[in-house]
Amino acid sequence: MKQTFLFLLIFSVGLNLRAQKVNDSTSPLHLMKPDYDTPYGKPEVKSITEVLDRVYNYLDQSTFTTLINKDTQSEVKDYSKIDEKTIFKPGDFRLNSYEWGVTYAGMLLASETTGAPKYASYTTSRLKFLAELHPWFVKLEQKQPNSRHAFARVLNPHALDDCGAMCAAMIKTQRLPGFDGNLKPMISTFADYISNKEFRFADGTLARNRPLPNSLWLDDLFMSVPALAQMGKYSGEPKYFDDAVKQVLQFADRMFNYEKGLFMHGWVMGMNEHPQFHWARANGWAVMTMVELLEVLPENHAGRAKVLDLLRKHIRGLANYQDAKGFWHQLIDRNDSYLETSATAIYTYSIARAINRGYVDAAVYGPMVCLAWNAVTTKVNEKGQVEGTCVGTGMGFDPAFYYYRPINVYAAHGYGPVLLAGAEMIHLVKTHKIEINDSALMLYK
Repeated sequence: MKQTFLFLLIFSVGLNLRAQKVNDSTSPLHLMKPDYDTPYGKPEVKSITEVLDRVYNYLDQSTFTTLINKDTQSEVKDYSKIDEKTIFKPGDFRLNSYEWGVTYAGMLLASETTGAPKYASYTTSRLKFLAELHPWFVKLEQKQPNSRHAFARVLNPHALDDCGAMCAAMIKTQRLPGFDGNLKPMISTFADYISNKEFRFADGTLARNRPLPNSLWLDDLFMSVPALAQMGKYSGEPKYFDDAVKQVLQFADRMFNYEKGLFMHGWVMGMNEHPQFHWARANGWAVMTMVELLEVLPENHAGRAKVLDLLRKHIRGLANYQDAKGFWHQLIDRNDSYLETSATAIYTYSIARAINRGYVDAAVYGPMVCLAWNAVTTKVNEKGQVEGTCVGTGMGFDPAFYYYRPINVYAAHGYGPVLLAGAEMIHLVKTHKIEINDSALMLYK
């Protein structure tokens, strides 16, 4: 009897629910919860900081301020015994690469926005370590002029990759109150190489002779301009600002597609046509270059308005190609290429800073940059490793080259951008009113 009653009760409830089906008459359909692939909504300072902490903890534990003998693996504590066999204790990443120049800058900014000194200490301790090593490797080279030692590319740079990002980070660190390391000799070497030794076109544009003679790499904007800009502020000499602005505008004259609002990756003087592959990370280097330049470029500099106008055009171009998941594609305008993390993080940082500095409208670009940050967080695993980052990439003129570049958690290019992006997002979240209105994210003045 009880079972029969229970069955009838359930049956009648089911009939009633079917009679009151969800439709436009019975329910506010616009309030239905969307099934987003990427978390949607306002990023919170606490959750951003948790991501930064994971990255910090991983990097702090996997990059060492230690020298060893490569044959015996024993630690070299007495720097007077440094020789050709002395190397940095291998970690997951190198301490003196351009990728780590970005990481050092990201750590400095993370301390600035969170107030936690540990991030800046990561940078200051490692750069002070390099500063302490510098005179000893100079002595080694004086004794053995042709030796191939662990500091060779610091003392004798061979490319902009050896100089720019590290130089910019070192200047920022040298200018910190209370920093007691001497980075000036390395800063001087790097700045001299960029200004006087790197190959240039007749009009002064920084260039390379690979993979073909007289090649422009979009990457080289970031490998030179932020360092030149920082040198302008550091030295007080306007020539550095002038050269920095010239590089941005002369690269853009050759490589910026005004219709798409994107840069091509490579440009070769001898080509009658220029294949346009809009590689994501190179466009990241370009947009971040302009943000970094404007940060220190004097307000009255003759080229400032042109750089700002180009930045706005580039941000608009990038915005047009953001994927629904919040990322950008490896080839920005080809949505069958994979979604790439490092570029997405660079765009997040650059656009968030452009909003925070008033270069672009927060109401227009704030929601997309929040989505981008939320996307980036899905690629920082529990260990603090950044997934989905394209490995180092040269210049190519066919689509397969870009489509099939590997991704790897040990691609160092992802870590600095994630730190920069998170730090700048904290500032954005703290200084803007961000709310959901009619289910959509909005930023208000």
